[in-house]
Amino acid sequence: MTARPRKATDDEIFAAVQRVISRLGPAQVTLSEIAEEAGVTASALVQRFGSKRELLLAFTALAPAAARHLFVRLRAESGSPLSAVRAYADCMAGMAETPESLAHHLGYLQLDIGDPEFRAHVGEQARLTDEAITALLAEAVAAGELAEGTDVARLSRAVQAVVGGSLFSWAFRPEGSAADHVRADLETVLAPHLKSAD
Repeated sequence: MTARPRKATDDEIFAAVQRVISRLGPAQVTLSEIAEEAGVTASALVQRFGSKRELLLAFTALAPAAARHLFVRLRAESGSPLSAVRAYADCMAGMAETPESLAHHLGYLQLDIGDPEFRAHVGEQARLTDEAITALLAEAVAAGELAEGTDVARLSRAVQAVVGGSLFSWAFRPEGSAADHVRADLETVLAPHLKSAD
């Protein structure tokens, strides 16, 4: 008697998607690759999601909730609001173990920007990220980590811009780790606003 194919939960499948897309760009990812990672058959994924695009879209739909959970976790694990902002930068740098792994993530970013359905989910993730960083920076002002009068909305945008831009510059000149590169650039942006700079 042939054993029944294993069933996997959505969480297990999405975890497999996460692992696969960290190794492969969108052009290389196949349903078979994801199925093998999840321990199911490709036909089971087709039956459940319909196509690779629909599976990736369902995965991307989780992005806003993932952003919320990330910032709740970072704040809970950090000793201060500003250290949570630094931890966020470290998380982003985690996409760049190598220039090639960062290139894979950028391939998905192209999909996220170019496809309106993907863009809607990632746009909501970006909005929530901006809100969360702005709130952390406002908390940092109240806690005396940042100078009073700091424009936290503008600083939030600058933080996000420097983290993304720093990853790009590291990819072209990967000297040291991406995390160290991003953190150094983040500190340059934060330095004029630190309370000790008054």
